[in-house]
Amino acid sequence: MATPADDDRLGRAYAAPEVTVFYDRGRCRHYAECVRGLPQVFDPTRRPWIRADLADPNAVAEVVRRCPTGALHYRLAADAPEEPTRPTSITRDPAGPLLVRGDLHLDTPEGPLAETRAALCGCGQTSTQPFCDGACGVNAGLSRGTRDQTEKSP
Repeated sequence: MATPADDDRLGRAYAAPEVTVFYDRGRCRHYAECVRGLPQVFDPTRRPWIRADLADPNAVAEVVRRCPTGALHYRLAADAPEEPTRPTSITRDPAGPLLVRGDLHLDTPEGPLAETRAALCGCGQTSTQPFCDGACGVNAGLSRGTRDQTEKSP
């Protein structure tokens, strides 16, 4: 069960006729799967940095599903929301967070959140429980391609 598209916890919406991409900057740990996957769509040197209209909607959806943190989501105009991976998998990133994929039901300060992908805090220092915010230095330093310093969260 995916979070409804009108849930503002999905982040900022970047709409195209056939697909809308949602980006939550606070959850991005800069793995840059999006930039490597479709650089014409996800270009951190351009504003807006996401242009979902520049590729096939299904290709955009496939690349968004690569995002290990859940910072990116999508909604296809002609299809159901993203289906969770089964069985649920948990992988510890050597740099810090627990990368989780599956049918997730997370308790957040804003209430329950249905999710398919998340980078969960493994150190206990995060201010965005249960998500990793990099407080322990994970992905510290220069952005690996997805941080948009000029955008404000909605």
